[in-house]
Amino acid sequence: MQLLRQFLLLPLLTALALTEGNSVEFTGVPRCGASLHEPNKALRIELNANANCIWQIQRNANQRIRLIFSYFKFAPSSSCESESIKVFDGPSTDSPLLGQVCDDTDAVPVLESSSDSLTFLITTNPEAFTRNFFVYYYFFSPGSSPENCGGQLTGPNGTFSSPNYPASYPQFRHCVWHIQAPKNSKINLQFQDFFLELDRNCQLDFTAVYDGPSTDSGLLGKVCGRAQPTFESSSNTMTVVLSTDDTNSYRGFSAQYSSVPLPGPTEPNTTLTCSPYSMRIVLSKSYLASLGFREDDLQLNDPSCRPVVTDSVIFSFPLASCGTIKKDEGHRITYTNSISLAPAGSTITRQRSIITAQCRMKNNETREILYTTTNNVIQKLTARGRYNITMAFYESESFSNPIQYSPYYVDLNQTLFAEATLHSTDPNLQVFIDTCTASPQPDFGSLTYDLIRSGCNKDDTVVTYPAFENHGRFKFRAFRFLRSFPSVYLQCDIVICDSSNTNSRCARGCISRQKRDISPYTWKTNTVVGPIRLKRDLRAAEHSESLTEVEAEKTPNLQQYNFYTLAFVVLISNIVIVVAVTLKHHKHQVGHSYQNVHSPF
Repeated sequence: MQLLRQFLLLPLLTALALTEGNSVEFTGVPRCGASLHEPNKALRIELNANANCIWQIQRNANQRIRLIFSYFKFAPSSSCESESIKVFDGPSTDSPLLGQVCDDTDAVPVLESSSDSLTFLITTNPEAFTRNFFVYYYFFSPGSSPENCGGQLTGPNGTFSSPNYPASYPQFRHCVWHIQAPKNSKINLQFQDFFLELDRNCQLDFTAVYDGPSTDSGLLGKVCGRAQPTFESSSNTMTVVLSTDDTNSYRGFSAQYSSVPLPGPTEPNTTLTCSPYSMRIVLSKSYLASLGFREDDLQLNDPSCRPVVTDSVIFSFPLASCGTIKKDEGHRITYTNSISLAPAGSTITRQRSIITAQCRMKNNETREILYTTTNNVIQKLTARGRYNITMAFYESESFSNPIQYSPYYVDLNQTLFAEATLHSTDPNLQVFIDTCTASPQPDFGSLTYDLIRSGCNKDDTVVTYPAFENHGRFKFRAFRFLRSFPSVYLQCDIVICDSSNTNSRCARGCISRQKRDISPYTWKTNTVVGPIRLKRDLRAAEHSESLTEVEAEKTPNLQQYNFYTLAFVVLISNIVIVVAVTLKHHKHQVGHSYQNVHSPF
């Protein structure tokens, strides 16, 4: 009977294991993704190549979530396109994007949800490298339990300290101090007493100091443990952050700041904006007056390009014009122009003052840097922007009529025409299709099919067209995926090069596996287009949309059906085995002795 009972339990245990195998939690290093419901938790995450892992934080509570990435280490050659942490404000990756963390993130990212659910996705590229992340989160109720720390500090000098100092600081606090000193000065910050929890990389309790008015400014440093650190800003603003978890607490810190006058003329009120089409430099008249110049004294590399003068002096011109110098550096393309300043009616007997404006196009974004040099005093202004790249299907190889509707219904083996377009005023940029991959999944999971890989055609039907202005074009036939899956998506990696650079990634074309030792070209972005569907499925799709809600409710739950079917089949099989064994033993019991059977289960 004991043997029979164990055989009867076997199918149920087997089926439960099969259905619950994807929800088992492990201690220590978290596996790839998890569903988290604790009110607070710290995660030490270790991932390798080609990871695509999702963590969902959700709890039935009228609270918000604060998520802190206190340490992250991506692969050395990663970019924001190939490796990143994306945080979504809700229960899935379909929720609004809250923020992104990648290798060039110059901050300790702290993100807060608007509700009691939050999701983050970590993706890694194919490089063989062990990535490490440390993240912790906790739920909090804004308003009901104020942070009681941080605030605005103004004036030439002042003091501040951690909550409860010199007693132990409280757990789960996030304090932000914004310091603003008088204009034409910088800030010197000194910690007279500093005692926070010490751990490697300052992952638990830490203080972070930023060189500007917010945490989006450059990070000056992150400290913990026992120290007496000092920091100095480059302008009259500074931001200080204290973040604590729920483990050990110490007395915290006491700090004071003072302002130090900046040498030179009035602080420049100057901005630079870079777009895919133009460069725009705005100078204030008061700043020019402090230097002894008028708007008539200004000129670009091309003197014929004159500014528009209103309350400010504005230079706005296409990227590749007005004497702009373009340089393809392999991993980025830079556009540089200069404004020369010379006092009118005077003989230039000293070094001329120069404003150098530079737009750096890199990794699907534009980094803008403005240097103002006067009497050896350098002021720097930074901003960010993006190139604009789109991709679409067209009706024919004339590429004149784009497909305006979605999904795009096609016939099997129909020729499809695709074009990637860079929207820019620079006619000398070249668009190169590096890789194109098809997948029935919009997130491009494990099931994919290469049309183009590293510039090489991998499908016999693919034909690429010669480079044409700011367009990259190719055609292919609808392939076998459409027979087995209802929808297919296309994702392409697009490389942008200077067409005059004969050694660029675009000029090298197809790179075979044997040539992979060539250093990678990192100016790359990707775009997704689709879905593509078969025309024969159009009628079926329209029919399925007309199903009533009652009919939908009658549709059996396939997963539940499979579970009970599996359990029943295994149960019947084991009963037959047990009955057969019992009859055999009963038939031959004369002249035989029995021994105990020890079940391995």
